[in-house]
Order: sequence, then structure tokens, then C-alpha cells
Amino acid sequence: MRARTLLPALLAPLLATGGTALLATPADAAASATVIQVSTAAQLKTALTAVAPGDTIKLADGTYKGNFKATVAGTAAARITLVGSPAAVLTTTTGGGYALHLNGAAYWTVQGVTVTDAQKGIVADAANGVVIDSVTVHHLTMEGVHFRTSSSNGILRNSRIYDTGNDGRGMGEGVYVGSAGDLTDRSDNTQILNNTIGPDVGGENIDIKEGTTGARIVGNTFDGNGLTNANFDDSWVDVKGNNTLVEGNTGRNTRNNGYETHTQQTGWGCGTVFRSNRSDLTGATGTGRLAVNVTNNSASCRTTVYGSNTVTGGNGLTNIAVTP
Repeated sequence: MRARTLLPALLAPLLATGGTALLATPADAAASATVIQVSTAAQLKTALTAVAPGDTIKLADGTYKGNFKATVAGTAAARITLVGSPAAVLTTTTGGGYALHLNGAAYWTVQGVTVTDAQKGIVADAANGVVIDSVTVHHLTMEGVHFRTSSSNGILRNSRIYDTGNDGRGMGEGVYVGSAGDLTDRSDNTQILNNTIGPDVGGENIDIKEGTTGARIVGNTFDGNGLTNANFDDSWVDVKGNNTLVEGNTGRNTRNNGYETHTQQTGWGCGTVFRSNRSDLTGATGTGRLAVNVTNNSASCRTTVYGSNTVTGGNGLTNIAVTP
């Protein structure tokens, strides 16, 4: 892979020493898989506009202050990668706005970095195939990671999210999929895998909204110490979309229930499957105190809770018949 630097201020010393700088076209960049080395916020903003399919933006350790937006899309065959260590920190100058906004930036991989001190952490809008891997997201006014505006086939994995929703309104979900009340937001087939979410998340650890289908919530660890109950956030996970799989997760510290399903719009909140989740409800003070509280189970809107789920404390496993 070739490396290039895009900031014009860096070209002069290169030329003075006999070096050259190559500004590839998108087709050339995809073919050559260019690595763009970045060490300042200005360089990062330049790289986000100049990047091409197949490129990698590599962040040096350090603090990058700004509201960073990517609008160039990669392709399934030539993904764009933004990578750094946890010591590469994306933060805002005022604590407002989005730290990283993937706006139409399909087929991006964001890996390794830390995102902090913003209204929202990482937001994908109309960006299919986004992969967020091994990031740390914390100290936000609102949600940590949000897939919305029909950002389908997104993946969040191996990441840590905590200390969100600091405005105290119960709108600081760790992970938010879809948009409340908007059935046109088809952020389908989102996978949330092997993450650690909480404590101090001022909303559900994960909220799956109506209009979305096929989410997979697998292998995560939840800590609900921070739930506010200010906006009905009294569980680790709230499923309002269809055909969601919730499997192999572990949760502790909740206000009321571990997992919940709801129908916010007719025909939604259906087809959820709960399997092999471990729930510790010790200390819960709500009225339900169930590992899985199902509010919408019927012949036309089925929820399945398998006997492989376990619970400690509280009032029991679930309020529907358990499937062996």
C-alpha cells in the first residue's frame, strides 16, 4: 500500500527534499489502496473530503478537535477505512454536534479510535454497510452510536460505550437503530456484536426502533447503572422493530426489566427471539422486574423466549410462555 498526505501545507517540505505528492483520482485510489497519514484535525478534515474507495485514513495518536463529517462512499469491493489506536481521540471543540458523521458514507470501516465530548458520538445517515469496530465512545450529551436514515447492514462490534445521555432526558441510548415514529427509516439488518455498553448510559443500552427489521444483538455485556426512567428507559434493551434476535448477552443493574418489546406502530415490535441471555435483576425496583417483559405477544405478533435464558433476582424470567 502506498502512503500519501493530502494537506497542502505538507507538500512544500516534500518537494524541497525531492519528494512528490500524488493526488489520485477515485479510480486510481481504489486500485492502489492508498494510506493517508493524518496527525492533525485539519489534515483529517482534508482527508475526509479527498478520500476515495479503497483508501485508508490512518490517525496518529493525539486529540482531533472538530465535528468531522464523511460524505464520500466506498464500495463493497473497496471499503474506506478510518483507523487509529484508542489514543487517537475524536472530540468536538464545544461539546455539541456529532463527533463523527458518516453522511452517505457507505461501506466505511471505523476502527480503534476513541470518540468523546460531543452531543452524539458516531452517526451513520443513509450509509449502508458501515462497520464500527473496537472503538470507545463516551462522555456524550445524547446517544453513542446511531444507525439511521436507512443505514442498512451496519455492524457495531468489539466496542465499549459508556457515559452517554448526560442531558438527563433519557435520550442518551448507547446504540440507537432507526428513528422514532418513522417507518421509512429502514436501517435493517444491523448487527450489534460483542460490545460492552454501560455504565452511566442515560437511556437504554440498545434501542431498536419501529420500521427496522432483522437486527441481531449478540454477545454483548450490559450495565444499566445510569438508566434514568425519564423517557421510559428502564431496561437494557427495548425492541420495537421486527424479527430481532437477542442472544448470548449478559446484563446487570437495571431500573425494572432486562429486555422489553413494544409495539409503537401497528405491525411492529414482532418476531423477536430471546435465547441464552443471562440477566441479573438484583436491586431492580420497578413494577415488573422481569428478565424479558413482552407487551405485545399475539398470534400475529409473536415473541419467543427460550428456556436457555436465565435470571437472578427480580420476579422471574418472562410474562409469556417459555419455549423449551
